[in-house]
This record gives sequence, C-alpha cells and structure tokens, in this order.
Amino acid sequence: MSFVERHGLWSDEQKEAANRLRRIVEEKNLEVIRLSFPDQHGILRGKTLIASEAVRALEGGCSITTSLLAKDTSHKTVFPVFSAGGGFGMKEMEGAADVLMVADPTTFRVLPWAENTGWLLCDLHFSDGRPVPFATRNLYRKVLDQLTSRGYDFVAGLEVEFHLFKLNDAHMAPEDAGQPGRPPDVSLLWHGYQYLSEQRYDLMEPALESIRRDIIALGLPLRSVEVEFGPSQCEFTFAPTTGLAPADTMVLFRSAVKQIARRHGTHATFMCRPKLLNVFASGWHLHQSLVSRAGGENVFMAKETGEPLSPLGRAWLAGLIEHARASTVFTTPTINGYKRYRSYSLAPDRAIWGRDNRGVMIRVLGGAGDSATRLENRIGEPAANPYLYMASQILSGLDGVDRKLDPGPSADTPYETKAALLPKSLREAVFALDDDPFFRQALGPEFVDYYVHIKNAEIERFQAEVSDWEQREYFEMF
Repeated sequence: MSFVERHGLWSDEQKEAANRLRRIVEEKNLEVIRLSFPDQHGILRGKTLIASEAVRALEGGCSITTSLLAKDTSHKTVFPVFSAGGGFGMKEMEGAADVLMVADPTTFRVLPWAENTGWLLCDLHFSDGRPVPFATRNLYRKVLDQLTSRGYDFVAGLEVEFHLFKLNDAHMAPEDAGQPGRPPDVSLLWHGYQYLSEQRYDLMEPALESIRRDIIALGLPLRSVEVEFGPSQCEFTFAPTTGLAPADTMVLFRSAVKQIARRHGTHATFMCRPKLLNVFASGWHLHQSLVSRAGGENVFMAKETGEPLSPLGRAWLAGLIEHARASTVFTTPTINGYKRYRSYSLAPDRAIWGRDNRGVMIRVLGGAGDSATRLENRIGEPAANPYLYMASQILSGLDGVDRKLDPGPSADTPYETKAALLPKSLREAVFALDDDPFFRQALGPEFVDYYVHIKNAEIERFQAEVSDWEQREYFEMF
C-alpha cells in the first residue's frame, strides 16, 4: 500500500483529482511539477520534481527538512534543531530531520508563466502518517473540521492591497546577499492619489495586464482590479469561496504576483507600509460568513426587518471583537504592519463594529433577507498567513456563539468610540496573546509557544538594530 492509502489521507474527491492530474501531465507534456507547502509565514516552500517523479511521489510523498519550520522572516533558523527535541520538544523534529510533503491533488494547476510546469500544494506528515502540528494548513483544516461537525461551512472573500514598483536595481552583488539581503531599488509606476480614477487605471493597466491574465489562467476567482489611493498601489478582489479554498487562493496569489512581476521587470510587495516617500499602507480585508451545509443558506442573514445580522451572526461578531487584540498576532504578524493602525486613516485602531462604516474594525454588510450578508474584517495586513488569519476568525466566532456574546451597539464615530485599542506593536500583540488564554486552549499550547518564539526572535533582531530615527535623534544631540 502507498503512504496515502496506508494512512487514509485522501478523500474520494482527491483520488479523482489525482487521476485527472496524471492525465493532464501526459496530455500537456509537462516537464516539471513544483510541490510546495505554506510555511509558518504563509510563504510557499518546496521542491521541483521532474514530472514523472512527481507523479510517482503523489501517493508516496516527497521528503523535506523540518528546519523550514524553524525559520523566522529573515530565513534564519531560530530553534536549536540539533538539540534534544530540536527545540520543539519532539523527537521527530531533531537534527533537521525529514517529514513528507503529501500532495493535495485538488490544488493542481498548470503555471501560465512558466513553460511546461505544474503546481501542487502539499500538507506535511510525519512518517507514521500524523499531520505535522506546526504546519498551518494542517492546523486550519482541523479548525474547519470543527465547523463541519456543527453543520456549517466558512465562506470568505478577499480584498488584497499591494504595491507594484518598477525594478531599477535588484542589488545582486555578493555583498548584497544576507539574511535578509539588501532590498531592491525601485521607483513608482504611477503617482496615485486619484483614487479609482479611470485615468490612473489606464496608466497602471499595462503593468498589471500580465498579472491579471495569469491569475485568471491559474484558475483563481479574480473579481476586480482597482486603483488604490497610494502611489503604485492597487487592489485585487476575489469572489467568495469555501473552506480551504480562500486561504489557498491567498498563498497562490501572493506567490504568483511576485513571480510574474519579476519576470516583467517590476517588483511586487505585500509589505504593509514600505519605507518610501508618499507611499500608503496596504491592508487585507477579509469578508466572511457561514452557510448551512444542509440547506446552503447564509446563517448570518437576518430575518427581522431592521436587523443587520441573525442572532448567530451577532454572536460570531461579538467573538471577533472579544478576541481582537489577541488575534492581531495572526492577522498582523509583522513589525511593520502595526504602522497601519492609525486614527482617521480608513484603518482600524480599536475593536469595534459598524454598519457599512469604513473606519471600524468590522464592517457589517447586508440586512434582513440579503443572502450576501457578511462581516468585513479590516484588521489584517496582506503579509498575514491566511491559514492563521482565517483560523483565528473561526475560533473567535465560535467562541462568541458558544458563549452567546453580544457585540454591543454599532459605532457611528469609529475613532472616538470607547473600546479596547488594538495593539500598537508586534510585541504588544504577543503580550495580548499571552494575556488571553483562549487561543492557547483553542490552538494548543505547543503551537502558540512555537509561534510566539518565532515572533519574539524577529522582535529581538529588530530591537538590536540602530534605527534611522535613533541616529537622527541622538547622534548630534549627545
């Protein structure tokens, strides 16, 4: 028996998808297939196999080192992987040992920008078939299973802002390498400020054309391409999808955009607030609702006239607000992302909700009889790991439902309403997570400790560096 058969890792849908994959590889004469898994930061890592080898590895898995799970955002290993337990407290993680990437055949795609190349998302498993507990796609799948057991599906639509710059100098001299290396030198492709203007869109369209076409060819549910307010800033929106699909869409989209852009002489970044003059922060708004698995109806939809949400929807909303501070470490996981939380900026600065108000954290859209009723959480940054972002939403929402929490009244003056302020820094977000035992119980103490360790490693590197501000402030004065 194969590894997949022995451990019962594929559903009937995945088995059918594997058969289709084999036919497509042969019909299209694919030469290589990229096997990738989303790491703790939501970055794709993996191996490229010759197509025939990839097909053979479908049911047997492909080995990959566990040290990839030990890295921070500079790609530095921040766990003592050669100590007992590898720093994870698990024998299986010692010595940068291998685990298996097992393909999810339902994610298979043919890349439109790389010749004769296929693409597969994978899940990580130990040699005995157990899911690796630090792999975030595995974690999100377990959270979705909780919803399934209650008779619901999670539906999410994406609004993702990012910047696209002209690449002037990639800085590829040996002295530019490092962990991290020297960032590229870029310039603007359009000035911005003319928010949603036809003229600005036409100016940016040639640079975005290849991205738009390849994203559609990739099969991602692209809905719109928009000019954002800032220079060289745009927004792509995606139709709502269910379960794993919206999170997979996000990791594929980010990776695809960066690859396509580089091939066309541009640099795409999902960094929240690049350090460039006049550039504005980017956000990632997550539209979410629940549908009944039995009847397919939107269970957030109100039935009483004048109500924006059903009782279940209100409780879910209350759960998101209750755990907003603790969840920011998942929705805004970078040091840079907290520079977006500013008053009177179309970005949230406190845990509140409102009816169709873009200043609040959660914007409630819809009403009685509106099947498109949903919550738009505006808290996230585009660099967030989507599996953790969405898992935090589901767990928070379910806690609100279980405890029958009430979200309180709509906030009509979002930057003046008295409410819990969102963390001002990643360090404060980590403290907020430690102060709220909910996620430790919901995600497990092992995963929370693991994730906090990585975030603290990034914070400590940041605090060890002398900033431009410190140099200006103290160098001459003292």
